[in-house]
Amino acid sequence: MQDKKGIIFDMDGTVWDSSENVARAWTVKVHEAGYTDKTVTREDIQSVMGKPMDVIADTLFTYTEKGPERDNLRYSCENYENEYLRQNGGILYDGVLETWAKLKENDYHIYIVSNCQAGYIESFLSFYNIAYGTPEDLVEDIECYGNNLLQKDENIKLLAERNGLTDACYVGDIQSDYDATVKAGFPFIHAKYGFGTINAEVPYINAFGDLIKVVPEVIG
Repeated sequence: MQDKKGIIFDMDGTVWDSSENVARAWTVKVHEAGYTDKTVTREDIQSVMGKPMDVIADTLFTYTEKGPERDNLRYSCENYENEYLRQNGGILYDGVLETWAKLKENDYHIYIVSNCQAGYIESFLSFYNIAYGTPEDLVEDIECYGNNLLQKDENIKLLAERNGLTDACYVGDIQSDYDATVKAGFPFIHAKYGFGTINAEVPYINAFGDLIKVVPEVIG
């Protein structure tokens, strides 16, 4: 079987920082729901980035009753967030698109797995006009918690198996990314410029473009 090497990416704190615009979108919906004295801040969003959406709602919406009230607010925020980001985007880290193109030229395949809601990754890809979904596209496949309610380690394995990868690594920025990658059985590269630290000695990048050198050292 011919080797097929894949690089699977986290989103927030690894590829981009959408926290400012996510906070703006969520605040709109929080106010519309009647909680006009509450505000979602950029710091709030950054503190929960990478967690499943139900956990984020339980953390940020403690002033709501757990159950339908909290769930409805969460769904409202998620849907509007996708719409808002599709129109306004976030902060794309320097060198992402150029680095992805170079990696693809070197026969690496690019994927995204996130704990986000359904539609979030698509909003990112749409805003930056990134083609995805086929082997010819820059990003070949995506998966997320919102699509199937699977944890990140399960989605990393699912995507790798679905695309027939013989070698793969995951690039993320926080401890839970590392933990999920280890559980999935793949090597990890830490995006040190992101939102968190890792309690392990792992390969790392200080800037996105460093992947050109680091990836071959990790998966050949």
